[in-house]
Amino acid sequence: MMHWHIVCDFDGTVTRTDAVDNILERFADPSWEAIEDEWLSGKIGSRECLGRQLALVKASPSQLLGYFDTVDIDPAFPDFVELILSRGATLDIVSDGIEQGIARVLSRHECPLLPIIANRLRQVDQDSWRIEFPHSSDACRAASGNCKCKSAPKGKRILVIGDGQSDMCVAGTADFVFAKDRLAEHCERTGIPYARFDSFADLPALLARLPHSEPARAISLPLEQQELFHHV
Repeated sequence: MMHWHIVCDFDGTVTRTDAVDNILERFADPSWEAIEDEWLSGKIGSRECLGRQLALVKASPSQLLGYFDTVDIDPAFPDFVELILSRGATLDIVSDGIEQGIARVLSRHECPLLPIIANRLRQVDQDSWRIEFPHSSDACRAASGNCKCKSAPKGKRILVIGDGQSDMCVAGTADFVFAKDRLAEHCERTGIPYARFDSFADLPALLARLPHSEPARAISLPLEQQELFHHV
């Protein structure tokens, strides 16, 4: 049995692209890019960033749904979910993206039902929108719309799977991380134990190397195994 809880990002991790960025590129005033730069430079948190950006979107519900129906996922993700659930692990999708879009994309790809912890899009008028943050926290160090650290249950060993800036805070409190892109660079730079991956097809082999018998929050990988993970 796998006594792990998995906190799994969505945009750029389960999907190949960032759905929110694609919506902004298609439907928002171009000034969203300047707001993005403020977030990337650390001047504002993602909660403020997303709130200001989504207010710039002009799209009908059918246009947004039509976009979500074009979003593809990593083809190995459904099998990965089946595998880890069969072994006794739990997995939540924890995203700073849009809950309704994530649910639509996953259902279209026939994924098992999973808890989705994400922000919610609300219609203001015919083609205007605002975003709500039901999982935010004033204590969030990253000022995120969705405080991923808050979503991680206590008393369980935590494995984070992610790719970017919104995953960095929770990665620092996790027991182990499967990372790619900017998150992998962050883990390497800050000494967070991690394994680099490109596709969910890579993960069954990495799961097999995780310890399964130690108490939660008490992982101590052998040095040679840490080195193996860091260079996967």
